[in-house]
Amino acid sequence: MTASKRVLFVCTGNTCRSPMAEALFRKAIEGRNDYSVGSAGVAASKGSPCSRETAEICKAVKAPLANFKSQPVSAKLLEDATHVFTMTKGHLAVLEEHFPEFSDKYYLACEFVDLPGKGLGADVPDPIGMGKSAYVEVAKVMEQAIPAIIAYIDQTTPRKA
Repeated sequence: MTASKRVLFVCTGNTCRSPMAEALFRKAIEGRNDYSVGSAGVAASKGSPCSRETAEICKAVKAPLANFKSQPVSAKLLEDATHVFTMTKGHLAVLEEHFPEFSDKYYLACEFVDLPGKGLGADVPDPIGMGKSAYVEVAKVMEQAIPAIIAYIDQTTPRKA
């Protein structure tokens, strides 16, 4: 059976933010067969591992990224997804420019969560080159955003048995 809710997270290189979001989301939907999740990057190369810091954080919260390999965003990935969540407004703009036919599926990862001091729709900060604390911050943002994403999808998409 194919999942009726197919979520795709998108960042730049698909090695830090979107793989972390994918892993944390997969952990949040454990036991639910109505969801599938993946990730990609607007400027990703194919087949790179996730960053060491992302792997460490995901493993520490028991959401490991086993055998992860980066992939670039493609029309096929976007067509197959029911919901696409970008890490920043810039990523959203790239998707809208290059793949406008799927724009009804696009959302910001923080579109449904009011982050303290940042508000609704805040960008997920880019941790690259910023040390482990920046990756921890990304995980905290995603841990706030993911329940709101799931609630939105569950309220707007019929659940198939």
